[in-house]
Amino acid sequence: MSTLKEILTRRPVAATIRLTVPAGGARPAPPVGPALGQYRLNLMAFCKDFNARTQKYKPDTPMAVTITAFKDNTFEFTVKSPSVTWYLKKAAGIESGSSRPGHVIATTLSVRHIYEIAKIKQSDPYCQYMSLESICKSIIGTANTMGIKVVKELDWILRSLFNLKIL
Repeated sequence: MSTLKEILTRRPVAATIRLTVPAGGARPAPPVGPALGQYRLNLMAFCKDFNARTQKYKPDTPMAVTITAFKDNTFEFTVKSPSVTWYLKKAAGIESGSSRPGHVIATTLSVRHIYEIAKIKQSDPYCQYMSLESICKSIIGTANTMGIKVVKELDWILRSLFNLKIL
């Protein structure tokens, strides 16, 4: 329940804007400029703050950002880590998932890859109260829908390839 002080100090919200911006690459050009400009928000302040917050990520990493624009032309924003599908594609080294998931396997990943992605995603605002196990299960489900098979370890695949003398 909100206190009276919180209710009286709330600012009226003009809009909630969701964008995907490359890490360290926010510029007052499209898509950022038109999205923020129509609400008369300070573009350069957003670009500087966003680039400062995302400097620890590699350039061109797609970051999801949610901007809350207030009626007094101020804003707040939250930055989420890249999507699970982006991490899965990077870990697997593929451009896209399977065209027929469940029938055609695009590639395989180990549970260790899934665990590392889950540790990164646990820092997200929406996942911070979820257990690591439930985040891993969600990532495994996403991998299955992309046609990525999750195995316990990748060693058995390499051993079978050596036994068949393919490698």
